[in-house]
Amino acid sequence: MNSDMDPNQTDKKISKELSYIQKVWQTVAIVALLVVVILIARIAFNVLLMILAGSLIAVYFHGLGDLIQRKTHLSRRPSMILSIAGSFIILAVLLWFMGTKIQNQIAVLTDSLPNTIAAARAKMDETPAGKKVLTYLSGDNSEKLFSTAQRFFSTSFGVLGNLYIILLLSIFFTANPSVYKNGILMLVPPSSKQLARTAMERISTALKGWLKGTMLSMVLISVLIATGLTIMNIPGALVLSLLTGMLKLIPNFGSMAAMVPGVLLALTVGTNTAITVALIYIISQTVVSNIVTPLIQKRMINLPPALTIISQVIMGTLSGALGIILAVPLLAILIILIDELYVKKITEKDPLFPEKF
Repeated sequence: MNSDMDPNQTDKKISKELSYIQKVWQTVAIVALLVVVILIARIAFNVLLMILAGSLIAVYFHGLGDLIQRKTHLSRRPSMILSIAGSFIILAVLLWFMGTKIQNQIAVLTDSLPNTIAAARAKMDETPAGKKVLTYLSGDNSEKLFSTAQRFFSTSFGVLGNLYIILLLSIFFTANPSVYKNGILMLVPPSSKQLARTAMERISTALKGWLKGTMLSMVLISVLIATGLTIMNIPGALVLSLLTGMLKLIPNFGSMAAMVPGVLLALTVGTNTAITVALIYIISQTVVSNIVTPLIQKRMINLPPALTIISQVIMGTLSGALGIILAVPLLAILIILIDELYVKKITEKDPLFPEKF
């Protein structure tokens, strides 16, 4: 019996082995590439968020420029110059006139903070639930909470550095937005360019709606809280109202966080005062939500509340305060992209598919 193998069979066997080895190496290369991309994205994630923040400020400048152009009938360039310069001038004037009062109220709050904490601790110590909270906040747990808060408010370049980069990006995006839009479109295959344009238009409309509604919410809540706390003679009413307005940038969690210092200060006056201040915060938030939320929903896609909270928790873990602030617009962008790239194709093939976002 001849044990020699046919040369053709030998060549086929070697070819199959080489093909298998090539597939293994290709798989390893793909996995390695994905790991590298994930690591780069993780490192550069804060930079991407700053780009998004700069884009949102540029959207604000363009919206204000459009308003100036409609009211004054100026050309586009002077309107945009007035939009950017006017915004900085108004901010500087407000800080100039309100700076002294804010500084005085901050000094008052700083002086009263130890007494406020002591009074709050004494009130909490009177109830079983309060004792459990105080026990949890003492010792190692307090150190864990402090380190968590420190990580939460930490950023890659520091707060001032991030603000400088975001403002610089926003000015560049405002000055010549078509360069960046066309640059993105150049990366898209010709067959998908119309789809990319549609997605970009939807994203632009959603971001404008979110920004308009958020700014209106911040102004209204600041006015309502300032009025209510002033009537109640709570110290630092202006600072607390401005803090509430800024924290309105953070849906769900911002409202609760803003209420804590106001209620603690009111607790030094009396329990009934603290309850009244808490009601002022709750009623103000309810009024603003009923006025502004429908306005946002007209211009923005419907975001499920559970997804909003989940996105905030994830973004807060990844990027701290900046991530939580930008969680909602980032979630809106992702949902629009999924809708345009995936959901619409399914609905076209399956008419019984549930209604899209």
